[in-house]
Amino acid sequence: MNKAPLITKMLPRKNSLRNGGELDTKQLLAALMAFRRGDFSARLPEDWTGVAGKIADTFNDVIRTNQRMTQELGRIVRVVGKEGRITQRAALSDVSESWGDAIGCINVLIEDLLRPTSEMARVIGAVAKGNLSETMASEIEGQPLKGEFLRTAKTVN
Repeated sequence: MNKAPLITKMLPRKNSLRNGGELDTKQLLAALMAFRRGDFSARLPEDWTGVAGKIADTFNDVIRTNQRMTQELGRIVRVVGKEGRITQRAALSDVSESWGDAIGCINVLIEDLLRPTSEMARVIGAVAKGNLSETMASEIEGQPLKGEFLRTAKTVN
C-alpha cells in the first residue's frame, strides 16, 4: 500500500502551521542535509514559534546530543587509547534509551579489551621477574578467550 498520498496530506500547505509559526522547509532541508553529512554546526533558528519552534528545538537538541556523543568518544579515544588511562569510561549526562545504550557499549568494549590485556601484563611481569610458572588464563570471568586474545594467550604460555 502506497502511503505517500497520506503523508502529503499531512504536510502543511504553503509552509504555514495552523497553531502558529512559519516553517521554512528550505531551511529545514538544508539543516537536515548538513546534519546527514555530519555537520554539527547546523542549527535551526531559535526564534521560530509554535510547531515550527518545537521542530527547531527538537532538531537542535538532536544535533547537540550527537555533537556531545562525538566529543565524548573523542575524549575516550584520547584518554584510554592514547594516554593509557584505562580506568576512564565514557559518560554522557542527560541521555537515555539508545544514547545510553551506545555509551554502555563503548564501556563494555573497553572492559573486554582491558581484561585480557591486564592478564597478559600480569604474566609478562612475572616472567620478567624470573617466575616462569605463571600462565595466562584461557578464559576470563567465565568467558573463553577468542581470536587474537586466544592466540596471544597461547603465545604467552
